[in-house]
Formats: sequence, structure tokens, C-alpha cells
Amino acid sequence: MQAKMNWKENMHFQGSTESDFIVDLDVPAADGKNSKSLTPMQLIAMGVAGCTSMDVISILEKRRLDVRDFSVQVEVERRDEIPRVFTHLHFIYTVTGKNIKRKDVEFAVKLSEEKYCQGIAMMRASGAGISNEIVINEI
Repeated sequence: MQAKMNWKENMHFQGSTESDFIVDLDVPAADGKNSKSLTPMQLIAMGVAGCTSMDVISILEKRRLDVRDFSVQVEVERRDEIPRVFTHLHFIYTVTGKNIKRKDVEFAVKLSEEKYCQGIAMMRASGAGISNEIVINEI
């Protein structure tokens, strides 16, 4: 894997990888002139949430669950001292569908968080705590 960042102006950068997708990065509006995009740390949080999302939905689909909607929200705590690394990530998995059994969702989340998700593995390796909650909306 390879990533590249190009400076645009102020603290606005554009990143790309060998897949040629482009992602803008910036500082928060309060810290810069005008924020044009996500901060690098927001992108990392989204990446970890995306990693576990793909695992969980894949496992639920393999179990042939009737999932109609799915989302993962991650609430990140960071240490106050610089570098402000992630100290805890709390994931909220919301599954909407028909006849969704909690044990199936718990199984998928456990596999993702303990075996498959590289993002969560990296956070754990850095010392961050991981927790979750599961919300099931039956339709």
C-alpha cells in the first residue's frame, strides 16, 4: 500500500493512493482559516468504523439475515497530552431488519472486533480500549 499527500494551501492537503481516489484533509475551522474537509484523526476514526462495518455486514449477509439498514458510529476518546492519541473507541452498531436475532449480531461484532478488523487491531496494539453496544430495530 502507498499513500501520498499534496499540499494545496494553508493546511489543506489532498491525499491519494495507488487506486487514484482523492481525499481532502484540513484542520478544524476554529484552528484554520476555512476548513475544507476532514481532519486526519477524523479520517482515521472513519477508517476504523468502515473496517468493522464491512466485516459485520459481510458476516450478517453470510448468515442470510434480512438486514434493511446498518450503521456504525464510533465515539473516540483521546488523551489530552500531545500526541493526542486515541485512548478508547466505543462502537454503536445499529441493525435494522426483519427477525434480527441479537446473538447473530453479537457473533458478527465479536468476530470483527477480535479477529478480522485490522483497524481495531491497530488501535488495541496502541493501547486503546474498545467497547461496543448493539441496537436492533425490528421492522
